[in-house]
Parts: sequence; structure tokens; C-alpha cells
Amino acid sequence: MVDGDPAWTAAADASEDVVARSLEASLARRLGELHRSTGLPVVFGGATRSAVTGQKLTITRLAGTLGDSLRQLDVVSGRGLGGVAMLRKRPCRVNDYASTSGITHDYDLPVVEYEKLTSILAYPIMVGGAVRGMVYGAVREDRPIGDVAVRRTGAIATQVARDVTAMLEPATPGPGGGAGSERSTALDELAVLARTTADPGLRAKLDQIHRALAGSRPSPDAPPGTLLAPREAEALRLVAVGASNAEIAADMGLAVDTVKTYLRSAMRKLGVHNRTKAVLAARSAGLL
Repeated sequence: MVDGDPAWTAAADASEDVVARSLEASLARRLGELHRSTGLPVVFGGATRSAVTGQKLTITRLAGTLGDSLRQLDVVSGRGLGGVAMLRKRPCRVNDYASTSGITHDYDLPVVEYEKLTSILAYPIMVGGAVRGMVYGAVREDRPIGDVAVRRTGAIATQVARDVTAMLEPATPGPGGGAGSERSTALDELAVLARTTADPGLRAKLDQIHRALAGSRPSPDAPPGTLLAPREAEALRLVAVGASNAEIAADMGLAVDTVKTYLRSAMRKLGVHNRTKAVLAARSAGLL
């Protein structure tokens, strides 16, 4: 999680509703990555807003659920697993939600009765030092959620936070190449988010922000007609959630050198020279 970094203060100072809408737009495309990278059968999440009773999370994005009982569910700070994670500002997980005594059971009806969830992980999305959203992963079997799934959920939570900041942070010129590189990456991610959001009003606003920050700078696009082999695409999906070559090799059952070969091939096809640009170009072309 990114917390306390001055570079994130623009997002923290932005209006709460703008941050929430930006976060939900990012979740709309990142939730599939969370599902694939963790292997957890049920994932969901949403943004937080202020309420009379304190901070409130509204679940808006779902994948793998049996129905819509969790959609638009409001989770109040301090209540349930998500409320505890919200209050503590750190991830929390339980192995048997129904019998856990360390949380309240306000949400047992949709969570346990309707969705039949057992082990659940709640991971806060931190922007500007505040909890601005939450992603969850869950299973229905009698098994715990492992540390690898927690780390990969954290990678997605961090990426969502970066998506939000890329949309909200004003351009800050830097004297060194490092600052320029970070700005370039943020602009690339902003361009991808603008293309993939389903909200026309938000898309237009993001396009406007991107043009203002980037001027005539082109965003990374794959050459027309680019096709990725299934293994190349899968390797890039794992790159997108922060996996190392060794972790990708373990997940895909391959040698590390084979993974490197797939990534080099994907980069060559996409016309880029590093892993991050390859992910951005593949997403912009609808290949991931």
C-alpha cells in the first residue's frame, strides 16, 4: 500500500466524489486481474465516502458471486471484516467468517447465507494516507486464503491507487530523468483508464486531463493487427499485478528462461522495450 507519500497529496485533496468515481472506474478493469492473479473464486470491492456515522464503503464491483446480494451493500467503518480493515488501515483476513469472534456480524445474511463465503480477505486501497476503497477476495471451501493471494491482492490495491493518482495528480516538472519516467508512466496509465472506463462523462474528463498534461505526446498503442499468444498474454497479466519472472514461472509451470522468452516476444510484437509499456500497450489494444 502507498501511504504518506507527498506525491499522493493531490489525490487526497481532490473532492471525495471524484476520487470515488475514479477508483470505481479503475476497479471495473482491475477486478478481473485480481480474479486471475489470486485464483480466488470470488472478488469484489468499492469506494469509500464520508457518512453521518463515519466512513462508509459501498460495494459496487463483483466477480464470481452467486447473485447481487453484495451489490450496493454499505459497510460502515468498524463493522464486519471490511469495516475493521477500514478502521485499522491494513488488510484483514478470516478463515471462517461465520464463526469469527473478532468482527461484528452485521453482514452475515448476504455474506454467509446468500453467498456461502467462508475465508475472506479485505484489503484497503490507500490514497493520500486515507482509505479510499476496498478490495475483497473470498472462497466458499474450507480452506484459508494464503500469503501469495494476499500479496497479489495488495499489488492490485496499489495499482488501483496509482490509477486514481494518475487521474488526479497535476503535472510536476522534474529536473531528472527519473521524474520524467514516472510522469510518462502515469500518463500512459491515465490514457488506458480513459479508454476503458464505461462512464462517458468520466471518459471525456480523463481525456481532457490527459491532453492537458501530455500535450501532443502519444500514448503507447500496439501496432494494428497485433496478436498475442495465450502464454504471452498470461505472462503479461501476471506482470500487471507485480509478479516477478520467478513468480510467473511458478504460476505458469514454466522455466524462468521460458517466461523471459514469452515476455520478449510480447514486447517485440507490441513495439515496446519494457514490461510496463508492454502491459499498457496490450491493455490499450484490448489484448488483456
